[in-house]
Amino acid sequence: MTMDKPNVEWNEILLGEILVFSLLGRLLYEPLDKEWLQSLIAEDVFSEVPFGANQKETGLGLVLLNQWVRDNKPELSDESFDTLRADYTRLFVGVGKGIVPSWESVYFSEDRMVFQEQTIKVRGWYRRFGLEAEKINQEPDDHIGLELLFFAHVATLALKAVENENMAELNDLLDAQREFLSAHLGVWVLNWCKLVERNAKTDFYTGLAHLTRGAARAFSEVLEVPLSKEAAQLG
Repeated sequence: MTMDKPNVEWNEILLGEILVFSLLGRLLYEPLDKEWLQSLIAEDVFSEVPFGANQKETGLGLVLLNQWVRDNKPELSDESFDTLRADYTRLFVGVGKGIVPSWESVYFSEDRMVFQEQTIKVRGWYRRFGLEAEKINQEPDDHIGLELLFFAHVATLALKAVENENMAELNDLLDAQREFLSAHLGVWVLNWCKLVERNAKTDFYTGLAHLTRGAARAFSEVLEVPLSKEAAQLG
């Protein structure tokens, strides 16, 4: 696939991808860290986004996330942090058993199984780009946070290709993003977002779901890869 955009535009797009997917990936994959969340509040991280700002879902997400920021200024209290942690635990904790499973393979298994075909294929993609899940063989590789972080990693490589004026490498990396979105994240991310939006009890996680939906839609437009609207096993 050839992407016919000026290098300056690719710089902006790829840098935006890196920042947004890195943030979302870390927020969705890593354990909640009160000190880091406090830094996000202090820096007004959700006041605007550098990627997907034109998407309606992004705007909805920012409204909710900025409300959460306002509610927790100037300092995130222990009570507010505990509320956030309780929502996270209720939504996501339990391999294949949470209200909102965060592993791709669960969405395509009638028994909500992890470590399935999708997991192995995703692992192969990571290895192709020199990556390995931190908890390999202990936790499935196809976690939504890891898949988002993978896109950020490939976007970083693509940004270097732009800086080096290596358009052949850029197009190869964009094709890799396109293939991974089409085969993996793009076939289940909307279902994940829908489940979070329906079940979250905090503005923070409802907002993150909308923001993830907006980023995914923007990404699909950039790469010209439609997101699947098919209902997976979890409906």
